[in-house]
Amino acid sequence: MKTTKKAKKNGIRRFFHIIGMIVATLIGIIVLAMAGIYTAHRLSLKSEAPRIENYGKKLSVFDGKMNILDEGKGEGKETIVLLTGYGTASPGLDFTPLVNNLKKDYRVVVIEPFGYGLSSQTKRPRTSDNMVEEIHEVTKQLKLDSFILMGHSISGIYSLNYANMYPEQLKAFVGIDTSTSNQPWPGFNDGVITFVQKAGILRAITKLSPEASQVKSLDAKTNEQIRLLTMKNGGNDAVRNEGQELKASFELANKQTFPKNLPVLLFVVKDDSEVAGWLELHQKQVEHLDKGKVIELTGTHYLHHTQSERIGEEVREFMK
Repeated sequence: MKTTKKAKKNGIRRFFHIIGMIVATLIGIIVLAMAGIYTAHRLSLKSEAPRIENYGKKLSVFDGKMNILDEGKGEGKETIVLLTGYGTASPGLDFTPLVNNLKKDYRVVVIEPFGYGLSSQTKRPRTSDNMVEEIHEVTKQLKLDSFILMGHSISGIYSLNYANMYPEQLKAFVGIDTSTSNQPWPGFNDGVITFVQKAGILRAITKLSPEASQVKSLDAKTNEQIRLLTMKNGGNDAVRNEGQELKASFELANKQTFPKNLPVLLFVVKDDSEVAGWLELHQKQVEHLDKGKVIELTGTHYLHHTQSERIGEEVREFMK
């Protein structure tokens, strides 16, 4: 009887010992795999750096250099200043289809904030007020006294702030599926995002499914440059700090509205399932304006990738 009980205890101990060894082995494999992915990522970043091609021009802004793309200059042309969505690796390249359409009739200036595209890092906190001040400094250096402000995604929040701080500069605002001040804010998970990007997991995912990250309306060379900049800029300090400041940026926007006399045209993804009442949130933004319009378009959040022609047509019509 005692021998049987002892044998059972020994069997249980052996079972848990084996389980422990299996778990330890799996953890070891995962750690080694992660170390390999991280090392490969760091080596790739070093080898890829010389392959990143320059575009645009750099301006000295406060404590850093901001890269801008300036296209379609011409006598008598109105200017559109184009602002990016959060975390876009290369705004200057990402907006290519839309810039190519608009520059036929407008001067188009794409501003790459600190931490984006070919712009440098900065020690300035990524508050909404600082972001707006930096955009304004760029427009001053380019001698843009009056222009159409156009923004994608989170730039809707910064553009709203800009319209309140420098209303005399703006002829109109055009939003591309822009964030609204009263939309639900899910929060910013800095740890997970940083880990995925810094550890090289994003690179591994991209290698497994390269077509998922490619923009079909861009050529192979441009897509490759965007990939290189995505790897380079992913999880950098400026972009991370901007994400951490977004809660405060939304709180500020909640106290603001577009000036009543500012023409506002908003393009919104049709039947957006991610945010309840997405269309209504944008309609509310323009209901008090002398001239406001909301247009639903079929597509993804990046409407400028697939609907650049329609956006261009509607902007020209709206600005008549």
